[in-house]
Amino acid sequence: MSSGHTHNAGPMLASPRCGARTRSGDACRAPSVHGETRCRMHGGAAGSGAPMGNRNAQKHGLYTRDAIAERKQVRTLLGETRKLLEELK
Repeated sequence: MSSGHTHNAGPMLASPRCGARTRSGDACRAPSVHGETRCRMHGGAAGSGAPMGNRNAQKHGLYTRDAIAERKQVRTLLGETRKLLEELK
């Protein structure tokens, strides 16, 4: 009797692989989800991945174009005010 596994692993080993890259830069070696190009850990599973419209980035609006422009205007105004106060002394 053989001490190894008795089932046939051929179809599993021949299945398409995930197309993602790992942090080390190597290809992911996990099998892809049926009908997908990614494995269950890299976005092939239903409901995985980032939400549509990048809702993760919209928490407070601190880095929106308008907020950045407003802060720049406030800094400019404060700088002009400091100069005026120095001239008045």
